[in-house]
Amino acid sequence: MNISQQKYQKMADKASPASSSVKNCLLAFLSGGLICALGQGLTDLYRYFAGAELKDARCMTSITLIAAAAILTAAGLYDNIAKHAGAGTLVPITGFANSVVSPAIEFKTEGLVTGLGAKMFVIAGPVIVFGAAASMIYGFILCLSGS
Repeated sequence: MNISQQKYQKMADKASPASSSVKNCLLAFLSGGLICALGQGLTDLYRYFAGAELKDARCMTSITLIAAAAILTAAGLYDNIAKHAGAGTLVPITGFANSVVSPAIEFKTEGLVTGLGAKMFVIAGPVIVFGAAASMIYGFILCLSGS
């Protein structure tokens, strides 16, 4: 089947769902803000009710948000939340946890090593590698500048 670029574009536009940028931005802002507010609330709870120091409370908050995102992903709920909340669920810590757990869950039937272990960092792996490489380059430049 040979169709022109214009006809293909019309077919693609017709098949694609319409999206409202303003609505998407608002939902992302609100859902991302809600996750951040939850994180601040957890930090306050850990500080004032558990008696943790600020540094420790922040660490416990990070662990809690990562665990919650991983559990929600494993239960199949994170994707439903993300479908409605949009890009706001990509708040770095929860979005990163989701990006590690999702492929692991998807490939768990292939076994612990070749499935879960090998596929866990399919999405997150490049982020980790780039982050580590960028930090080494930055550290090297900082070292050469004498700071």
